[in-house]
Amino acid sequence: MVMVFYGSNGKSNPVSMENEVEHQTENQITYDIHLPSNLGMLYKVRLGLQSLENNISQLFLCHFKIQNILTLDTFSLTINKTLPLSPNGDRWIEFPIEWPLKETLSVVTYHLTIFSRNILNERNLVRVTACIYGTHGDTGDRSLLQSLLNVQQGEKNESFLVIVDAVDLGELEKIVLLISSKTGCKLDIKKLHVQEAAKEHPIYVFEVNEEFSVNANKPKIQREIPRSFVIRGEQQKNDIDNNLNKEGSQVKKLTEYTIKVYTGDKRGAGTDANVHIILFGNEDKSEVFQLAHSLEHQNPFERGKVDTFKIKTKNIGSLRSIEIGHDGKGFASGWFLEKVEITDAVRNSVHCFNCNRSVDQSIITLYMLFSF
Repeated sequence: MVMVFYGSNGKSNPVSMENEVEHQTENQITYDIHLPSNLGMLYKVRLGLQSLENNISQLFLCHFKIQNILTLDTFSLTINKTLPLSPNGDRWIEFPIEWPLKETLSVVTYHLTIFSRNILNERNLVRVTACIYGTHGDTGDRSLLQSLLNVQQGEKNESFLVIVDAVDLGELEKIVLLISSKTGCKLDIKKLHVQEAAKEHPIYVFEVNEEFSVNANKPKIQREIPRSFVIRGEQQKNDIDNNLNKEGSQVKKLTEYTIKVYTGDKRGAGTDANVHIILFGNEDKSEVFQLAHSLEHQNPFERGKVDTFKIKTKNIGSLRSIEIGHDGKGFASGWFLEKVEITDAVRNSVHCFNCNRSVDQSIITLYMLFSF
């Protein structure tokens, strides 16, 4: 069993209960957990099963209680749920922590609709998890293919529904997909829709439009999908549906960029800080993208390494400059950036931005050196 604690300033690392038992009776287990002091005010707990792959027996949870041993502030909740949850096989549950005189978030049921071309054919060969991020935190990795609900099949496309229960995420910002398989297969995903089950709107749309090829050389693929747009009402939904058949619609204007980041090969060149980038074109600029999931390395921005990232954003015109920087977090966060190369998939062009200096401040602006 694993717990993740969310506070006003961030979240804890997963806390495994395996070696933390302080006291155990027949129906009660007590743990002594040390959380980082900089988490801030705790507002939710995510509790689940460590393994998403191995078959394990069911775990019935009756009651949860947490107490700060210094202040004696106490929160307790009756759960009465069994993990994995049925019918969708979810191995995680979330609940808000209620403190006196503090606003408490509610638990929300989210409907995540996946639009694909071949998931039904590949579902027994591949495992797909999604982590939904919002302004109030994230859901952690949730399995998508345990049970397919409300399946709809057309001549070329299909869609199905996944139910995710989570403490209110606020405004949804991105989804991180993790696709893995022990055998070779291809998974073609068009887009994802997320909305609250109790509401028709808003509908958060995440355009994917990618075929993921998983094989022995690449058994896992992780992809960060930024929010494409939000449908706030029925009229906007109708307008978007009408525009889907027209050239130049919002969806068709999405541009994919491949970003290669070169970290210098010298002592202390790497960084563990969180790196972000903004692209500027002659017509517009992109949103802020966190460069967190390298296609080559689990720990990006190490000395002498090249990390590749893929992003999709609205049409910004011809690429002119970029802003790139980091949040300064972590030990020795200074970073020696050699250069950034960006490939525009629509225009089939490569743009080079040289840096060759340390990035110790939060943001630097780089202008295009050349393109080809």
